[in-house]
Amino acid sequence: MSQVKSGDKVRIHYTGTLNDGTVFDSSQGRDPLEFTVGSGEIIPGLDKALPGMAVGDKKSVPVPAEDAYGPRNPEGIADIPREQIPADIPLEEGIQLQMRTPEGQQLPVTVTKITDETVTLDANHRLAGEDLTFDIELVQIA
Repeated sequence: MSQVKSGDKVRIHYTGTLNDGTVFDSSQGRDPLEFTVGSGEIIPGLDKALPGMAVGDKKSVPVPAEDAYGPRNPEGIADIPREQIPADIPLEEGIQLQMRTPEGQQLPVTVTKITDETVTLDANHRLAGEDLTFDIELVQIA
């Protein structure tokens, strides 16, 4: 029976949960996730768990924050004067906006606080700082 090695294209079904058991993502009801092992297409902690698995194998993979979306970076949070936000952009806590970096790249940010003077924007990934668990099933090695 063939086992996964770095460089193999694989397809997996997965369910990702937080430490409290909350499901944050799942492939259930969708096509399996397809990627190349060791290519950096998925988070490192999940990528490292696949070598040695065979089609049909299932496992639960704990992934610490540093091997997932990294720690929360306080430098990714900024208070912006409210007048710098265009008036046609609807503001509410939890909404995602797109900003442009000085280099022209788009950067997703989440509005986390609104006052009369400022809008707090957070550029951290929503799962930054979270330890995660993935229940995975190897569906195919291509």
